Amino acid sequence: MTDLPEGVDWYPAPDGPSAERDGLPGRPSLAVVLPGGGYGMHAPHEGEGYARWLNGIGIDAVVFAYPLAPHRHPDAVVATRALVRDLRAGRWAGLPSDPRIVVIGSSAGGHLAALVSNAPTPAERAVSDVDDRPDLTVLCYPVTSMTDHPHVGSSDNLLGPGASVRERSAVDADLLVDDRTPPTFLWHTAEDEHVPVTHSLSYAHALARHGVPFDLHVFERGVHGIGLAEGLGPAEAWSTLATTWLRDRGW
Repeated sequence: MTDLPEGVDWYPAPDGPSAERDGLPGRPSLAVVLPGGGYGMHAPHEGEGYARWLNGIGIDAVVFAYPLAPHRHPDAVVATRALVRDLRAGRWAGLPSDPRIVVIGSSAGGHLAALVSNAPTPAERAVSDVDDRPDLTVLCYPVTSMTDHPHVGSSDNLLGPGASVRERSAVDADLLVDDRTPPTFLWHTAEDEHVPVTHSLSYAHALARHGVPFDLHVFERGVHGIGLAEGLGPAEAWSTLATTWLRDRGW
């Protein structure tokens, strides 16, 4: 896909819905993958690694190298919302036309995925009126709060060192959940020392308050950033559970 913008990598599913699109009812499916890395890098195993898993279950994927520090909020979320809009509009030849979109984010990428899935922040509204949200969201050990047990590296890279409580609370994703937030799959480990499991628990609580369907899975063991968790015990089951969840929703 030579005409894709810089930072967008395309992973078509060789034997999945894309290859059979003309014979399938309904809209095609597409995943937008947002790797973690504390808004300072893009972790490859949470990017291409996830895309290969998705391809294996018949879902096309794009991995997005969203803006990082020294870019500040709202650059990453504005760019990701614009990507979702452009993908739905069929801007690039060869990609699915008018696809259903699931956004999958890990750690800080999970924070970004949650922001894209919710109401725009005041900083976003000041520079863009785009409010395209995905059809589904998958959050893997996500950062969801910059004020409650915050991940300092993510906060500093996203907002700048010394950001005020008001600035940090404005990007608390659990406070931005509303009735339009898409159905969400979350998973975390209780042993995560860098992004405590309370991040997923508080986000699930916000989803429940607004009547948004969700699946939440907490595994006892596993450090932060384990990706697909292959060979790492019970947490390895998360991708199978997510596959079942997607299938149950018609993907």
